[in-house]
Amino acid sequence: MLLRDNIYDLLRDDILSCRFAPGDDMREQDLAERYAVSRQPVREALLRLEREHLVTVQPRQGYRVNPISLGDARDLLRFRLALEPACVTEAIEHAPAEVLTALDEFRTFVGNREEFITYNRAFHTALAYASGNRRMAVAACDLIGQADRLVRVSLANVKGHDPAQLVAEHADLIDAMQRRDSRTASRIIRAHIQKTEKRVLPALARNAVII
Repeated sequence: MLLRDNIYDLLRDDILSCRFAPGDDMREQDLAERYAVSRQPVREALLRLEREHLVTVQPRQGYRVNPISLGDARDLLRFRLALEPACVTEAIEHAPAEVLTALDEFRTFVGNREEFITYNRAFHTALAYASGNRRMAVAACDLIGQADRLVRVSLANVKGHDPAQLVAEHADLIDAMQRRDSRTASRIIRAHIQKTEKRVLPALARNAVII
């Protein structure tokens, strides 16, 4: 992977994981020192992130991590609601049995909230790639990564966040997929994402970094 792609990936991950929080100011020179590179790959990475609406260029001042729009958060989760059930259906119809069996690793979870976010992203990423449709998987994984930022920003205000319940929903979904039961699996994944929207959006609305 080229250096500019490495810097882009590192910077994007730092934004989505909230190491750079919504509203934070960033300067090219500071970022170049942080990642021990010249300013050119940093500038290229920032321009890519601007096109993804994660940062805004501030003329003669640097860059700012974009605050989270409640409308954009809703759009993102609604896009997931359209895309992830399609991935699950594709996986049920076309994935080899061993791919669906491999989902068993996500039946249990032990850890803290931050570790749960990592586990949850890995599970939904595995669902996306189980579809066998690369374009769908790439699009879904981008949404899943950006949704992590919503969860992290809202986590302190989220009520009813019960990892055990969410893991149980994952296990129910895995059961349905391994039975090749498209109707049940579609119902479970849609309800799962809808519950996320009902938890996260009200919490985001109470957070000061929302615009």
